[in-house]
Amino acid sequence: MTGTTTRTTTRTTAGTTVAGTTTDAGARRRSWVPRAARTRIIAWVLLLVLLALGIVTLVTWRLLIAATDERIDITLEAEIEEFRRILEGDVDPRTGEPFGSVEDVLQTLITYNLARPNEKFLGYVDGRYRYQSRIEAPVLLSRDDAFTREVGAVADPTWGRYESGAGEVRYLAVPVTLDGDPARGVAVVAFFADQERQAADDAARLMLTVGALTLLLAAGGAWVVAGRVLRPVRDVAATAHGITETDLSRRIPVDGRPADELTDLAASVNEMLDRLEAGSAAQRRFLDDAGHELRTPITIVRGHLEVLDPTDSTDVRETVALVDDELDRMNRIVSDLLLLARAEQPQFVRPQPVDVAALTAEVFDKVRRLGDRDWVLEAAADVDAELDTQRVTQALVALADNAVRYTVPGDRVSLGSRLSGGELRFWVSDTGPGVPEEEQARVFERFARGTSGARRSDGAGLGLAVVQAIAVAHGGRAVLDSVLGRGTTVSLVLPARLAPPLADDPATVDDAAATPESGPAAGRLPTETPGGRS
Repeated sequence: MTGTTTRTTTRTTAGTTVAGTTTDAGARRRSWVPRAARTRIIAWVLLLVLLALGIVTLVTWRLLIAATDERIDITLEAEIEEFRRILEGDVDPRTGEPFGSVEDVLQTLITYNLARPNEKFLGYVDGRYRYQSRIEAPVLLSRDDAFTREVGAVADPTWGRYESGAGEVRYLAVPVTLDGDPARGVAVVAFFADQERQAADDAARLMLTVGALTLLLAAGGAWVVAGRVLRPVRDVAATAHGITETDLSRRIPVDGRPADELTDLAASVNEMLDRLEAGSAAQRRFLDDAGHELRTPITIVRGHLEVLDPTDSTDVRETVALVDDELDRMNRIVSDLLLLARAEQPQFVRPQPVDVAALTAEVFDKVRRLGDRDWVLEAAADVDAELDTQRVTQALVALADNAVRYTVPGDRVSLGSRLSGGELRFWVSDTGPGVPEEEQARVFERFARGTSGARRSDGAGLGLAVVQAIAVAHGGRAVLDSVLGRGTTVSLVLPARLAPPLADDPATVDDAAATPESGPAAGRLPTETPGGRS
C-alpha cells in the first residue's frame, strides 16, 4: 500500500509540474527553431537524407535477412532430404549390411553428411544426446538440456526456433525408427541463424557508415547551394534596410545571375522600387506645385491687404473684389485636388444607363454659354450606354472651358460623341494656338500648363488631370491630338458598355451611318484630332 501511494503521489506531482511549465516548454521549443532560412533548409535536407538513408538501410537489411532465412530453410530441407535417402536405402554404407540399430542409423547420418559453417548435426536416442557433427559451433547444443528436452523426443518432423547463448537457432528435427529396434531416435539439423545473418548486419553497418559520410557531404553541399540560392533574398533584405524615406535609389544587383524564381523576385522588387521612386518624386513635385499654387493667391491677398487704405472706399471695394477672386481660385484648386484624391476610390464613378445623344446635346447647351465662340455640335451617338452622367459632364465642361481659355471670340469650338470600334468617344475641338509637341506628353499631369500660345491660362493646371482621372475611372483614357497654330482636340475615350434601350426610346441604330461627315473621326483636318491642355 505504501509503494502504491508513493507512486500515485509522484505521478500527481509530476502532472502538476508539467501543467505549470507547459508555456515555458513551448517557449523553449520555439527558441530552438533556427531563424536563418539557410539553416532551416540545411536541417530539412539533412532530415530528408537521413530519413531516406534509414529507410533504404532498413529495407536492404530486411531483404538480406529474409534471403538468409530462406537459404537456411532450403539448406535444412536439403539435409533432411539427404537423411531420407540414406534411410530409404536401409543399408549401412560403412559395412554394406542393413542397419542394426537406431544408433547405427544416427551415426551414419551424421558421419556421412558434412556440416557447413554455422550448421550442426545432432543425434538423440530415447531423449538423450548421443552424436554430433565435428564442426565447431558458437555454443555446445549437446550440453544444453533445454534444447535436448525440446528436440530429443519429437514424434513428428518439427521446424522450430530456439534462443541459445549464441542467439537464435533454427532447426529441423526428424524422428528416426528402425524395425526390430525399440529405441526411438531423432536426427536434428540446426543452424545458428544470428551468425548466418552476420553478413547482412555487416552490410547494414557499412551502409550506415557510408550514409553518414554522405550526410556530411550533403550538409556541406546544401550549405553552399542554399547560400547561393538565397543570395538574392539577402540582397533584397540588405537593399530594403538601406532604403530610407528620402533615398529610394538603391537596387538589387541581378546581372550575371541565372534566370530563376529568385532572380525574378529581385527584378520585381527593383521594378517596384522604380515605381515607388517615381511615385515619391511625383508626390514631391505635386506638393511643391500645390504649395506654390496656393502660396501665390495668399501672397497676393496679403500684399493688397497690407497696403489697403481703410478710409478709401474705392480701394476697399477693389481689394475686396481681388480677395474674393483669389479665394475663388484657391477654392477651385482645393476642390480639384479633393476630386483627384477621390478619383482613386472605387465609388468615384457610378455608372447608370444614359441616352448618350441626349447627354451630348445637354452638355453642348451648357458649354455654349462659357464664351463668345463659334460653337458647333458635330455629332451625337444615338446609343444608350452605362456612364456616370455627372462625371462625364464635368469632364466635357472642363474641356470646353479649357478650349475657351485658349481661344478668342470668333474661334470655332466644337463638341460631339461617336460610337466606333467598341469605344464611345466624346471630344471637344478648337481652332486655338495648339500645344507644342514637347509639351503634349505632360499635359495630363497635375499642375502642368502650356507655356506657349496666344495667351497663357490663369488656371492651376489641374483641369486635364481631372479629365484623365474621370476617363481612367470609367476604364478608358483621355487622348490629345494637336498641331501648333492649327488647333487642338481632346477626346474622352471610354469602353462602350451599351445598355438596353430606355423606355419609349427608338431602337438603337448604327452611329456610323447617323454621324455627320464633319466629325473628328470622319475627315477632320489634322489640327482637329483629339488633344488637350491643362
